Parts: sequence; structure tokens; C-alpha cells
Amino acid sequence: MKMGLAMGLAIGLAGIGLFLSAWIVLPPPNFFLLRLAVGAPEISPVLMMINAIALLLLLITYSTSPLKSIALICATVGLILSALPLIQIPHTVQHANLALEQIGASQIAAPRLRSQPFVLLDVFRGIAKPVTRRVETIQFAQPKGVPLSLNLYRPLQRGKYPAIVVIHGGGWQNGSPNDNADFSQYMAAQGYSVVSIDYRLAPQYQFPAQLEDVRTAIAYIQEHADELEVDVNRMALMGRSAGAHLAMLAAYEPDAPPLRAVVNYYGPVNLTTGYQDPPNPDPIGSRGLLRDFLGGTPADLPERYKQASPWNYVNHAVPPSLLIYGQRDHVVQSKFGRKLYEQLQNTRNQAIFIEIPWAEHAFDAIFQGVSSQVSLYYTERFLAWALK
Repeated sequence: MKMGLAMGLAIGLAGIGLFLSAWIVLPPPNFFLLRLAVGAPEISPVLMMINAIALLLLLITYSTSPLKSIALICATVGLILSALPLIQIPHTVQHANLALEQIGASQIAAPRLRSQPFVLLDVFRGIAKPVTRRVETIQFAQPKGVPLSLNLYRPLQRGKYPAIVVIHGGGWQNGSPNDNADFSQYMAAQGYSVVSIDYRLAPQYQFPAQLEDVRTAIAYIQEHADELEVDVNRMALMGRSAGAHLAMLAAYEPDAPPLRAVVNYYGPVNLTTGYQDPPNPDPIGSRGLLRDFLGGTPADLPERYKQASPWNYVNHAVPPSLLIYGQRDHVVQSKFGRKLYEQLQNTRNQAIFIEIPWAEHAFDAIFQGVSSQVSLYYTERFLAWALK
């Protein structure tokens, strides 16, 4: 009886481990499976453990059932797949370190910075987030009767700190300043005033409403710098996906406010090209999102697509930029991030491009995940360099 239970457990674990591990390499055809493709690489050490336990149970349990042979294959394949992100970390880190060196940011050292790009134990126990001061829903504007608010995260000790203005993602249609709160709290504990801002959402409000709201938020932060404990001479914009797109627009425009840096996690770069060359598969229906955001197609609104594309503003000096993309991104393809990096270099702007080979879109959704740890390590160093 006990032997049968052990075999059943082993077969179940082998099946679950393989199914989840497969999404480390399989392209997601729809939004539901996109979530698995985002999460599987980030918890790959957990999947390795599941696959390894299944394999061990199968090896020590006697059975002549053909299911055992199938389960052995499943557990072995699952173990190999779940090991892929960890195998690729050294090469990714080597390239990222070289990128830091090229802009002179490799020598940044501070006791609060993470000591390693990846700590295996943190996947299981989480990343420590010291206590900070957090104030939510501070209203900064009410355009057309829509209340817009910000969340503020600060170190425990009062002072005036360099600021990170965080703009949430969500396809311009979803999200709030509460998103990625773990990251904001962590960075506040490192000595920053982190301001997570809101903006009006599509399709009810179309571009340029979102950019106008970001500008309004920046102006509010500058006007209320003392009470927000913000050093206006040391401010950076950071965004994820649609938020990264808005951050780039706000920072790259010729009349942009004085900013010291931009952090772009998997943000759209050229909306016209993105519409014409969508990912395959396209699990979120990217063309529909762009039509909702801009009010039509590039053929209908060529000037609006041009106006809404950060790519078109990289023809003059812009703040130093950190670009981090997942090579397996099926929402915003990493090749567009690379082209933006090349354009920044061609215009003699300082930029770092980090491509994470195993990562999907929204790779930092799991704060202690593999990609999130790597991106956090380099984001910390980039901001410490840019806002020093």
C-alpha cells in the first residue's frame, strides 16, 4: 500500500513538474498560459526540486508498470527544462557586468546593495524588505473629474532623498500605484523616496492623456518636494511595460523636466513597428491594445503613432537609460529594446541593455524570482550611479 502511494505521488509530481517546466520554453498562445510562461522561469529552482523529488521517488520505488518508465522520462525532461534558467545565469551576468563597465558604473559599492545577482535561497525565503514609511492615495490631480493619486515610500529616517518615480504597466488599460509594492518598499529601504503614480486608463481615455498625467505627477512632486522628502536634482523615472513606454516619452521629449535617469523594463519603443510586427503567438492581442490606446491603426493615425513612440525622440541628449528585456517576451519583443539601445548609442547617449534569455514579459512579477533578482541587482547599481 505504501509502495503504491509513493509511486502515485512520484507519477503525479513528474506530471506536474513537466507541465509547469515546459512553459519555460513553450510560447504561450493565450493570456492564461502567458501567466504560466511568466512564472515558470521565475520559480525554476522550485520546479527543479519538484522534478528531482519525483525522479528520486521513481528510482527508489520498485514497479514494473509502464507508467513508471513514462514518469521517469517526464521527471528527467522536466528537470532539464527547469535547470535552463540557472544554467544561463553566468553568461547573462557576464554581459550585464560588461555593460555596467562601459558607462563606468561597475565600481559602485554600498553596504545596502545586494551582493550577488542571484541568491538561490532567496527564491524560497523571499527578499528581505526592511520597514519603511508608506503613505497611500495622495491625490495629485483630478483631470476631467478622474482622481489621480500616488503612493509614497520613504526610509524610516526623515530627510531628503533621491527619488524614483514609478509608473505602472498594464497595457495602458489596467494597473495602479499599488503594483510592484515589494520593489518600491525595498528601494525605499535603500535610501530613496519612491513615488508610484497613477494615470488615466484606456480605452476611455486615449493618448496623450496618460502622458499628460505623468507630466502632472512630476510637476506635483517637484512642487511638493519638501513634504515628499524628494531631492528634485536627483530624480529618475522607472516604468514597466506600458509604464516604461510613458517613462521614456516623459524623459526623452525635448521639453522634458530635468531627470537623471530612466529605467525601462520591457517597454514598447516604436508603436508603428510594434503594430506592423506583432509577436507570434500574440497572447494579449497587442494590435487591439494599441488601437484602444491610440484610437485607431497606424494607417488611420500615423502622426499619433509617431508622437507616441519614444524611438522618435532619441535624436538629442537624453538621460542615461537602463533597458531590461526578456528574450522570450511575447508581448514586447526584446529586439525592439535592442534597436532602441543601438539608437541611444548612435546619438552618443549613455545606455545599458540587458537581455535575460529565459525571461518572458513581466518577469519581475515574482519579486524573489530568478529574473527579478538579476534585474534588481543591476537596477540598484545603475540608480546608485545615476543618482549619486
